[in-house]
Amino acid sequence: MSRGEFGALVGAPRLLDVFRRYGITTTWCVPTHTMQTFRSSVDAIVESGHEVGAHGVYHEYVPSLDRAEEERLLELQIAQHEKLLGKRPRGYRSPALDVTDNTLDLLAKFEFDWDSSLMGRDFEPYRPRMVVGVSEEEGNTFGPESSVLEFPVSWFLDDFPELESFKGNALMQSNETVLARWIDSFNFAYERCAGGAMTWTLHPQTIGRAHNLVMLEKFLDHVTSFEGVWFPTLSELFNCWQDDTAPAAASSPAVSRTVLNDLDPLDRMLP
Repeated sequence: MSRGEFGALVGAPRLLDVFRRYGITTTWCVPTHTMQTFRSSVDAIVESGHEVGAHGVYHEYVPSLDRAEEERLLELQIAQHEKLLGKRPRGYRSPALDVTDNTLDLLAKFEFDWDSSLMGRDFEPYRPRMVVGVSEEEGNTFGPESSVLEFPVSWFLDDFPELESFKGNALMQSNETVLARWIDSFNFAYERCAGGAMTWTLHPQTIGRAHNLVMLEKFLDHVTSFEGVWFPTLSELFNCWQDDTAPAAASSPAVSRTVLNDLDPLDRMLP
């Protein structure tokens, strides 16, 4: 719980300062429990011009939910966004990046524009499909494309599993290793994926630690040294996305802005 408190009261202000200095607006995916617990921190995010996306009510473990409960919680978080922030969220990131066979259908039902929970691409938004038939001998079959646009994520571009200390974490890496991986990923996207979008996931309680924040600034120094890089929120990127083509507003490769995942005291439960 204290690590979550650090994220809300120390990490988040530090990040807002970094983004202000670099002139960057971001998408923060925040559980509504966190909005109510640390209201002033969330107000500061909104007042700084950042987007707030849906991220569960209490950072619930989505695969444990039946359809009725997943739908109830999705409807509740929309209502709480409207009550607390004055508008409904346009996008969703599932807590811990886990979904069910029902998630995409429910997001479409509640008219979400985008999701950012899946890993079917690396630098290209896409329309995800659910597996509707599983056969080990004959191959799987997919359902139709979702109306929801997917901004893919990756554990390799997520600070928490690689930089956070928690019991049983065999993935923890040095900052030098993580920074090199982020830079290599960006360079590949910039050089080889015209109109590409790079979404990485940061947690205030992790990236907001002093040594990690210095690493983030080194990464931003590298990225901002390139021409034609664009830093939209995910909803801004959605607004100009055209299927089977590069984003209309980007004449050269674009980096889809940092998606700051979880200003969340319950993140101690992440795998």
